[in-house]
Order: sequence, then C-alpha cells, then structure tokens
Amino acid sequence: MKFIPAIFSFCIGAFLLTSCNNAGTVDNDAPGPVVIKKKERKKPSAVTYHVEKAKAWVKKNDSTGDQRQFDIVTFVNRTDKANLLRMDSILVPDDLTGDREFYLPFPISVPFLKDVKKILFFSYPSQSFAAYEYGELAYTGPTNMGRKKDPTPEGLYYTNWKAEQTTSTFNDEWDLKWNFNIENKEGIGFHQYELPGYPASHSCLRLQEKDARFLYDWADQWVLKGTDDVRAKGTPVVVFGTYVFDAPKPWWQLLTNPAALDIPVSTLEQYAGPKLAEIIAEQNKRATVEERK
Repeated sequence: MKFIPAIFSFCIGAFLLTSCNNAGTVDNDAPGPVVIKKKERKKPSAVTYHVEKAKAWVKKNDSTGDQRQFDIVTFVNRTDKANLLRMDSILVPDDLTGDREFYLPFPISVPFLKDVKKILFFSYPSQSFAAYEYGELAYTGPTNMGRKKDPTPEGLYYTNWKAEQTTSTFNDEWDLKWNFNIENKEGIGFHQYELPGYPASHSCLRLQEKDARFLYDWADQWVLKGTDDVRAKGTPVVVFGTYVFDAPKPWWQLLTNPAALDIPVSTLEQYAGPKLAEIIAEQNKRATVEERK
C-alpha cells in the first residue's frame, strides 16, 4: 500500500538490542575492530514438517499458552494468528523447540558484511526478511510483499523517515502502524499490517506487529538539514528476487525438502556485493555527520 506523508524533521530512533533473537551484543569498547558477542541459539533436533488443519491445530495448542509455538507456525506459513485461523491446511514443524531463525531461510553469518553496521534484506521468493549487524543475524521474520499487480521493486534502498502510526494515501481507511519509509517518492515502506499468507500489498512490505516494532526501533532514520536536505542516509535495505504468483506457495516445498527455501550467503552477496562500496561509503558519511552534531 502506498503513502507519501510530508517529510518531517529527524529524530534519532532508539537502538534496540534486547530481543532473544539477537545475534549478540556489540562490544564497542574493545580495541580494534567491532566485536560481536554471539548468543547461543537453540537448534531443534530436526527441521522437518507435516500438514495439519489450521483450526484443529489452534484448538489443540491454544490451551498450552505457548506463544512461541504459535509464532513459529505463523512464521512458517508467512501469516499472523488471525489469518492462520482462516486457512484450511497449514505447515507445522515436527519439532517446535528451536529458535525462530531455524525455521526461516536466511543464514546466521554473512562474512562479506562484517564491516556493515546494519543492513536489512527482504526476500521476495521466500517472503521473509532478515536484519544483520556486522554480518551476524540480529533478527528475522515473515513478510507479505507486493501483490502481482503492484510488485515491490527490487533494489537497494535506505530507511528514511518513520511514524508510529500513519494513514495510507492509497486508502484512508488503512492505518499503518510502526511505519518506516524506504522510498519517499513512491511511498514504499515496511510496517505492521495483516499477513494473509501471500504477497498482497500495494508494493509495501507488511510485517507482524512485533517485527514491525523491532525494525522501527532498530533501523536508523535519515539525517536532514532543514526539511529536504538529506545529509546522511538511514539503514540500507536490499529487496531481492521474484515471486511466482501462479504456483503453489513456495513454503509447501518444505514438506519434501526442508532446505528448499534456504538462502545461501552467495545469494546475498549477489545482490548486496555490487553495492557494498556504496553502503560502506554511506555508513562512513553518516558516522562523520553524527560526530559533528
């Protein structure tokens, strides 16, 4: 869904690094290169899947109060709890005891990004996103991107301005929470909105609310002088790949091949590698601007 609010003055976003899914903490006091203290991740015994009826699974598991299991099942089906209940059959991991990153396709470590403070990827083919800090996975989750009629354009973007709540200019009945703009002229951004389990937006990147809130706090806004002079760009965002709209949902492939959607490091390098020099240059420019403040 597209929206183009007026540009407003810059406000530094709070930097969150407290999620149980973070890659670790940044030790900025260490001499030399930045050191990431990696967290221990809980890996399930196996990542395999089976099919269940949605309402039956929800009824069976609702009484346990285990929100983490619901989260994982919604991640796998690229949806939210409300839309999960509207589905007929759903994909369910055989072992639900692992951390969320083991049920989503992005790699844990991306060595070629070791000098990039923050970067965000959105994968169109797998309908998932991942945030990295110095090449280590900080956060990942599901998304529903642009529908066939209004696809989300591939490319390198940067986070611009943000708003806790705004109204879509495509439809003034749509309230968009935790919105972060990445393309000001086209009005493209990521934000909370319902996830029906397939690309359904008007080119924006829909997220579950807690994921939208995390990215809202994690990513950086642009630095402005006045109202329209961009002194430094925000966090780089890479949107890549295409979605086959006339085929079954790609995650159903996981039934026969649990690694079918895995995104290798080489794929991220294919899309971000040619832009790495620009990303580092913008990062250094931002550091200089912030030092002068």
